[in-house]
Amino acid sequence: MGTGDFDLTMDELRAVVSFAADCAQGLLPDFEAVAPNDTRPRDAIDAAQLFADGAPRSNLQRTAAFASHRAAKGVSEETAQLAALACGDAAAAAYLHPIAKASQVGHILRAAACAARVAELRAGGTNSKAVRGLADRATSPLPEILRRYPTTPSGSSRVAQLMSELDSAIRTRN
Repeated sequence: MGTGDFDLTMDELRAVVSFAADCAQGLLPDFEAVAPNDTRPRDAIDAAQLFADGAPRSNLQRTAAFASHRAAKGVSEETAQLAALACGDAAAAAYLHPIAKASQVGHILRAAACAARVAELRAGGTNSKAVRGLADRATSPLPEILRRYPTTPSGSSRVAQLMSELDSAIRTRN
């Protein structure tokens, strides 16, 4: 392992994927309302859940993640795009690496940040209650896992900013 790297157990990885899938699951109707015949986001959630429930990590999670991300490019409505991205991110979370780089935090929090952004779009403005609610879903061992990584910087996109807010809200909990 390199300097600052650490161990990450399969149970911890499953907890990360379960959290991401939980955050993304509620967004499926936003995608399916726009593209009812496109199953790629649902397939990504299924692949994520399969791993979270104990199946071995396999190429299924990786290919389902890529397919769901491609589905996001095929729709024009922002909530549908975010839904497909979140579902793909849930499957991709199975490939979180135990390396101390802030870029890895996206595997943990990007699906939740997409869910927070969809909540904002539905509410017509910022929605701090959504961030708090999503952060509250991050039960043990998620905060402990997140604290092993550097904090995520606040980027220029709203999803990146929400990811930073979620990061801070989860890290500072006891």
